[in-house]
Amino acid sequence: MKNLFVLLLVSVFSFSVNDVKAQDTKKTATIKIKTSAQCGMCKERLEKAFAYEKGVKKSELDVETAVFTIEYNPKKTTPEKLKEAVTKVGYDADKLPANEKAYEQLPACCQKGGHK
Repeated sequence: MKNLFVLLLVSVFSFSVNDVKAQDTKKTATIKIKTSAQCGMCKERLEKAFAYEKGVKKSELDVETAVFTIEYNPKKTTPEKLKEAVTKVGYDADKLPANEKAYEQLPACCQKGGHK
């Protein structure tokens, strides 16, 4: 009887742990933003800026496709705020144009054909 009770406790605990893991995965979301970034310096600049952005877990720019992938906590930020943050670094974000002042501060290599 004692063994049955221990087995029951272990089973309940295992299901509880699995539920917690399932809930943890729902705490993040991912967004892919098409940017005007085009070089390694752009990648470094965006990823460094987003290391300090509220709610962002991780970010990565694919320089070849200019797609910026951001994993974030949807309770702390929104896709709109993330796109706006990209524009404040000086890059277009999907259909949002880059912040003009930030764009002008980019190195010349990062401005080539990126801003219309």
